[in-house]
Amino acid sequence: MDTARLPHSALDRLDTRITAWMARHGVRLLRYAVGVVFVWFGALKLVPGLSPAEALVKATVPFVDADLFYPVLAVWEILIGALLLFRPTVRAALLLLALQMPGTFLPFVVLPEVCFTHWPFTAPWDVFALTMEGQYIVKNIVLITAGLVVGATVRDRATPERRL
Repeated sequence: MDTARLPHSALDRLDTRITAWMARHGVRLLRYAVGVVFVWFGALKLVPGLSPAEALVKATVPFVDADLFYPVLAVWEILIGALLLFRPTVRAALLLLALQMPGTFLPFVVLPEVCFTHWPFTAPWDVFALTMEGQYIVKNIVLITAGLVVGATVRDRATPERRL
């Protein structure tokens, strides 16, 4: 008996239906979720003082005018999110995402004392001791991976349920 599969039962049939639903809708829902996150975080940046990332972002880019850069970043993020919401514009969204994401890790280089609870490092495990700001940055690994998953589907044929 294959222990990796449930016995043929009502539970097995339910499991099959649920996983089929996830396969059919999961990537689209992931794309929508990431789109909403980008629109939301970008929109917060358009209202001075509303985004908890404002000080970090502005401190990270001392080589440009932060008061000019910050609203541009906000619109960039909103654009990424809006483009992710519609299947025909996903490639453009992923291009903008790929251009933006490396910059999100810049605070680790420019402001390590803000990202790590122990800086400079005194023990090898200090690299894992992140501040809230550091954790906020590391979560971008999830956004990058979500972009990879969504990007893997751009050549798929658009079925009626995948048109958007």
